[in-house]
Amino acid sequence: MNATAASEDPALCPGKLHAGIYSLVLLGLLLSGCGNQALRWEHESYTVRSGDTLYAIAWHFGIDHRSLAQWNRLGSGDVIYPGQRLRLKPPAGGTSPRPARKKVAASREPAGKPEKGDVRAPAHRSPLEWQWPTDGRVVAAFGDRASVGKGIDIGGKTGQPVHAAAAGRVVYAGSGLVGYGQLIIIKHNEEYLSAYAHNEKLLVQQGDAIASGQRIATMGSGPGHKPMLHFEIRVDGEAVDPVRFLPKR
Repeated sequence: MNATAASEDPALCPGKLHAGIYSLVLLGLLLSGCGNQALRWEHESYTVRSGDTLYAIAWHFGIDHRSLAQWNRLGSGDVIYPGQRLRLKPPAGGTSPRPARKKVAASREPAGKPEKGDVRAPAHRSPLEWQWPTDGRVVAAFGDRASVGKGIDIGGKTGQPVHAAAAGRVVYAGSGLVGYGQLIIIKHNEEYLSAYAHNEKLLVQQGDAIASGQRIATMGSGPGHKPMLHFEIRVDGEAVDPVRFLPKR
């Protein structure tokens, strides 16, 4: 037997054989550990887990909650249950409820990337009276890669008050969305949602009616263990620059 043949025979190369077995065992452990979470995520559908809400799922995938409800024949309701498989794309020949709205929302984004700390006045009118959710400087602007989500990061001190930027109803309060920490999502009307992430403590729960300016949480720490609030506004499921809605200061 030549040297090449010997190197390819597992029986004559116990080191390679053991490495191969170890790799297979490790792969099996990884798959079994992820089976209840990562493997539930599919290309065109998602299996509902305990604690999920329709709004949180729509938020995670950047989908209008009304579209998600329509594609899954939920009517005007938002009741889902663990184990339910939700379609994340419209069925063949299907459409979103209000596709024209998305074009309007997208056009509201600024033409250029704003600088950190930029607090320009709103560039368009909104049906809601918005206010800043907490005191502090904008440390990561909309579109900044340093920010985890699709909004702005506002610096401050751990434990400082976080307020609702407008009146509405809490449709999610928890820590089930990876990267957001303790998160609150508020539905203001059929088009507008806002989110408040990296909280230290949540002071409201799902289903609560919220007044504009009401204290809803205390500021926690974001990436790098820095005190901050991550704040987002979405219109028909699309993220827009919150600074363009907030009053100049």
